[in-house]
Amino acid sequence: MRLFDPHIHMTSRTTDDYQAMYTAGVRAVVEPAFWLGQPRTSPASFLDYFDALLGWEPFRAAQYGIAHHCTLALNPKEANDPRCVPVLDELPRYLVKDNVVAVGEIGYDSMTPAEDNALAAQLQLAADHGLPALVHTPHRDKLAGLRRTLDVVRESALPMDRVLIDHLNETTVKEAKDSGCWLGFSVYPDTKMDEDRMVAILQEHGPERVLVNSAADWGKSDPLKTRKVADLMLAEGFTDDDVDLVLWRNPVAFYGLSGRLALDVPAPLDTHEGNSIQRGAPKDAPGPAAVPAAEA
Repeated sequence: MRLFDPHIHMTSRTTDDYQAMYTAGVRAVVEPAFWLGQPRTSPASFLDYFDALLGWEPFRAAQYGIAHHCTLALNPKEANDPRCVPVLDELPRYLVKDNVVAVGEIGYDSMTPAEDNALAAQLQLAADHGLPALVHTPHRDKLAGLRRTLDVVRESALPMDRVLIDHLNETTVKEAKDSGCWLGFSVYPDTKMDEDRMVAILQEHGPERVLVNSAADWGKSDPLKTRKVADLMLAEGFTDDDVDLVLWRNPVAFYGLSGRLALDVPAPLDTHEGNSIQRGAPKDAPGPAAVPAAEA
C-alpha cells in the first residue's frame, strides 16, 4: 500500500514519526506553512521557516525514504498581525522554488477583513505563478466560512479546479463538492474528522477528488491517520483501487497541477548545510581512546 499525506506539519514531528510513517506505507508528504503557536514578530522569522521547509525537512524526510514537498503562504491566523503581513511582499521569490507545489495554507481563521485581503492577494499570487492553492477553512462556523471562501475564490483569477478546500466535514462537503474544488479532510484523534466519519463521507459522496490527511502538528494528532483511514476503507468494502485513488492518486493529481511534483526520493545525504540528524556517535561506533589518568 502506498500512501501520500497531503497535509502534515513535519517540522513539529520527530524522526520516529518519519520511521513509523514509512513503515505504514507513507512515501510522500506535502507540508503546508502554518502558524507555530508562538506568535511570529517579524517577516524574517517566516523566511527562516520557509528555508527550513525547502531544505532541512526534505533532507530529513529523505533519510526515511519519503519525498517531501511544501506549500508556502502567510497563514490565516497571522494575516491579522500587522507585523507579519509584509511577508506577502517576500513570497514571490519563494513561490518559484522547485519544491513548492501550491500556495497555502491560505483562507480563514476568524473571518476578518485582514484575512479577506490576505486570501485574495495570495489567490492572485497562485494564479501569477501557475500554482494551485491549499485553502484552510475555519474551525468555527464552518459553513459560513466555506461560503465566504468560495465567494472570494470565484472572484479570483484562479480556477475552482485548482483549489483544494481543506478541513471539510459533513456540514461543508456537499457545497464544496458542488463548487468544483478539490475536497480535503483532516483526520484527528479527538477533533475534526475521525476514521469512521471519513469513511461514511466516502460512502455517501464517493472517492473522486477527495484527499485525506493527518494535518499532524504539535498538538494532539496522529501522523498514521492516513493508514488508519485506508485500513478502515478496506474493512468497509472499498477496493484497493479506491484506497489508492484517495490516498495516492488524488493528491498526486492535485499537487501535480504545479508541474513540480517529484515522487522519486533523492538519495539521502549525510548532512544538510553541514548539519546532520545524528546526535552523538552510534552505539556500535568505537569510542575515544582512553586517556591515562596521569595524562588527563
